[in-house]
Amino acid sequence: MSIELEPSVDKEDATESSSLNRILDSAAALCILVAGILLVALIVTFGWLVFGRYILNNTPTWVEQTSLVLVVYITCLGAAAGVRHHSHLNIDFVRESFSGPIRDIMHHISDLFIFFFGGFMAFQGWKLVMTNLERAIPMIGLSESWRAAPLVICGVLIMLFSSADIAQRLLTRKVKRV
Repeated sequence: MSIELEPSVDKEDATESSSLNRILDSAAALCILVAGILLVALIVTFGWLVFGRYILNNTPTWVEQTSLVLVVYITCLGAAAGVRHHSHLNIDFVRESFSGPIRDIMHHISDLFIFFFGGFMAFQGWKLVMTNLERAIPMIGLSESWRAAPLVICGVLIMLFSSADIAQRLLTRKVKRV
């Protein structure tokens, strides 16, 4: 899904907005690409676990912690891309049952909730990163901060994607979701 401007917008504004949309869509596509690569790495990791346990009779102990880190990255990157593509979980039947002005206000409120949630996620994630720099993840030796870093990345991306939606809705008065 992407956002397209209504035809009533100036051509200059539409060009600037469409280039911004391309950049944001590219960032979301990069999130999905990285999450996909990490998903393949997760599958390979579990394949190695099964091979080590049942063929070599030597269970690799690092697989569990590595897969937990990978799952956090996959989930957070997918969540950020979901905000950009408007595929996140929402309940819109209540909003859509209202008339135009109330519906518009509810759109703004939901966008603000998403923005502030992203900010909260980034802030709290940053606190976790900073407080866990010295702690190591058992079995793999990486800092615990690596497990919290996706919260910061995802929170910043959620804020970026939702602020673009807010700006487009305010500037164009109309946002068409495709």
